[in-house]
Amino acid sequence: MRSPTNGWDRRLIPRAGALFALLAAAGCGSSGSDAPVLTADMPLHLEEHVDAAVIEGSELPADGPESVVWRFDEPQPDWRSFSVAESRNPRQVTRTDDALRVYVTAADRVAGEEDWVGAGIHTDSPGLLILEPTHLLVRARTESAGRLTVVTDDLQGSRPRSYYGLFQRWGGDSPMIADGSVQSYLLPLWGEWSSPSSGDECCRVGVIAETYEPGSVDILSVTVVSRAAAFAGDPLGVMTVAAGSHEHRRTLFTHTPGRVAFTVRVPRGGRLDVGLAVVQDEAPVDFSVTVTGNSQQEEANLLEETLADRSNWAQRTVDLSDFEGQTVTLALQADAETPGTVALWAAPTLSGSPDAGRPNVVFYIIDGGSAELMSVYGYNRRTTPNIERLAAEGAVFEQAYSNATHTRVSTPSFMTGLQHSVLGGPTGTDPLPEQVVTMAEHMHRGGYQTAVFTANSYAGRMSSLDRGVDALWDEAWPEMNYSASSAWMHRSFWEWREEYPAQPYWVHFQTVDPHRPWDPVAPFTGLFGRADAQRRLADWDSRLEEQGWPLRGSVRTKVPLPRLKELFERAGVDLMEYVSAKQALYDEGMAHNDYQIGRLVNRIKAAGEWDNTIFIIAADHAHANAGVYPNLTSMETALYTYEQAIFSPWRSHIPMIVVWPARIAAGQRFSQPVSMIDMLPTIVDLAGLPAPEITQGQSLAPLLLRQEGWEPRPVIFDEFYTSFDTDTLRGRIGVVDGRWGASLLVNQDPSPPEENGRAAPLLLFDLWNDPKLSHSLHEERPDLVEHYTEFLEAQWAAHRALAQRFTRSGEGAALTPEQLRTLRALGYIR
Repeated sequence: MRSPTNGWDRRLIPRAGALFALLAAAGCGSSGSDAPVLTADMPLHLEEHVDAAVIEGSELPADGPESVVWRFDEPQPDWRSFSVAESRNPRQVTRTDDALRVYVTAADRVAGEEDWVGAGIHTDSPGLLILEPTHLLVRARTESAGRLTVVTDDLQGSRPRSYYGLFQRWGGDSPMIADGSVQSYLLPLWGEWSSPSSGDECCRVGVIAETYEPGSVDILSVTVVSRAAAFAGDPLGVMTVAAGSHEHRRTLFTHTPGRVAFTVRVPRGGRLDVGLAVVQDEAPVDFSVTVTGNSQQEEANLLEETLADRSNWAQRTVDLSDFEGQTVTLALQADAETPGTVALWAAPTLSGSPDAGRPNVVFYIIDGGSAELMSVYGYNRRTTPNIERLAAEGAVFEQAYSNATHTRVSTPSFMTGLQHSVLGGPTGTDPLPEQVVTMAEHMHRGGYQTAVFTANSYAGRMSSLDRGVDALWDEAWPEMNYSASSAWMHRSFWEWREEYPAQPYWVHFQTVDPHRPWDPVAPFTGLFGRADAQRRLADWDSRLEEQGWPLRGSVRTKVPLPRLKELFERAGVDLMEYVSAKQALYDEGMAHNDYQIGRLVNRIKAAGEWDNTIFIIAADHAHANAGVYPNLTSMETALYTYEQAIFSPWRSHIPMIVVWPARIAAGQRFSQPVSMIDMLPTIVDLAGLPAPEITQGQSLAPLLLRQEGWEPRPVIFDEFYTSFDTDTLRGRIGVVDGRWGASLLVNQDPSPPEENGRAAPLLLFDLWNDPKLSHSLHEERPDLVEHYTEFLEAQWAAHRALAQRFTRSGEGAALTPEQLRTLRALGYIR
């Protein structure tokens, strides 16, 4: 294995500090013999109880892991500049005394995004894969408002380069601090890195600066953070670690030689399930699991194994049934020839014979699933026959809404029970505030086995939603067809259940079968449209793009209807045929997802788990983009609601179906408006776990179980973006309140509302008589405009007050007595 070259400055990553606070959470173990006794009445996650363990060794190595740094206070000729508009053509950059200055001009318009210009630098880097990079640390300064994004390319020619023609995948991004100061930005690299088949192949790494206006960004240095460096901050800790090409595991890591011993009472049918792995190839680690019983003086060695291949995660089960009922010392030990070598213990879980106490939970999210396009909600195409049969076994909420209109915003909100602005605005690559407790963490703390299966990274690590998750799949599987994602996820789910069979379990699916890009599979191809629909749409899109219609970004929704019709006529494309073809592809993806749900339910029933399983079907948002408008009668209506109303039925009306044969009566249908923000308190309530201390939703359990204690209340919508020039939140807050729906602009641009695509700051709709939101009543009903303006402004103030409890710095601000009274009155805190 040859050494990295190409002008790298090989340095040591510091063993502790703020850089790795994001990557590892340390545990402090007990050092005495009076360690508390842990019980496993429900599955016991040992990595959560390191503070109750006796730890021996596991010291950091004398020499930290190597990394590489490119410093631009000296020439780096292998770094080249490129424009996002013409990415294949190198552009000039300027060297200053300490940096490489990248100029962003008006010619660097981001394709399909009228508000962004962008340019960047990249290099081909032989040997970089040897380090198995996980992050880039970029030091930069600018006075231009915008963001930094990392893009990468691991092997030449292995798959199409979809990002600016040069890169295979994009990574994390971060808003830039535009005050001219030098700042450090830690940008994650998504995906698992492959090893090059020959020394001549390379890895391409790029950093893109995207800004609202032309300007410049100075890049002072780029540091590649290696996989091994992620474990250098602490001698022992817990973090999410890649386990193969698409799986990630919640993992306890130690350094050799090291021993972590727990005092446990072994349950009936006791077993330990754990995954074993190493961080670096050619650095063997000897793993062992020992037990010392209360009547024994010698250790019983129940597992011994040596691993040297980091791609080989060894899933093992240790039989503890001989120690049933005894209090024993259960020790995880690792040794290696080189002191300080990292050993990985994935989701070490002590469990016993299955207990039919608390229910299993299947939280099934159809990404982009629109109730308007599901036959279970009255759609005229039979897209969901299996879900119809499932709904007959439980409860259907007819007026359920997502709390925002796209995954990056909605999923972190319903997985935490907190509105978008309370979480601090944009999520995705922004980590959730440390004080926030996710649904997975609630379930994990309650003894649940936890797993997440999704092809949308906004539902996983990118949004910090790996917290509390034992096993995580949050990227597209190799060779996976998005329109058949459910089949891949269900297969992986059953493989996980074989490895970790203990109950109860909580699993979060987030499939993308009906989501773009569409590629329906047989026998669903052509079920609702022409079999060659994909080919025809590709041709139409090419012709439309030639006529100047942007096919990416929100700008396409701002094209006035006469202009839109003119573009389609010039391109020779029939507008309604175009929309109908896309809708048919969406429907075929939904039908496939429905079929796979039917198969999943049948297998759960065959396993004898159905009666004690809570099965919930919902969606993160409805799917109104890409020209999918259900029951389309007027493009004026469709374009108006898309741009102006966050609670339109095409953006936010989602399915919500809850089945639990043991407790929830079949055949129930509820017409009261409810929200996805209610999901977290509902699930923990049904599971018998403690209620969240802070939540903006309310439990639907009393309604589902026909008990007292549930009162209808307005459904709130909250969706914001960060204004980079002022670092304030701008966006919309809305409400569905019985007959009326209202949407209020918050911190709107100084320009008049009509120039922002709205007729007024507050839009008002009669949901009973105008369910498709074709006409705002803001001029006809000034009394209601005044009422809902005051109501939504008060809600916004409450959201901003609650946000003070959650800061990304980890230190929440104190609330005033008045703010506390308001939040308690709204039911947000207990």
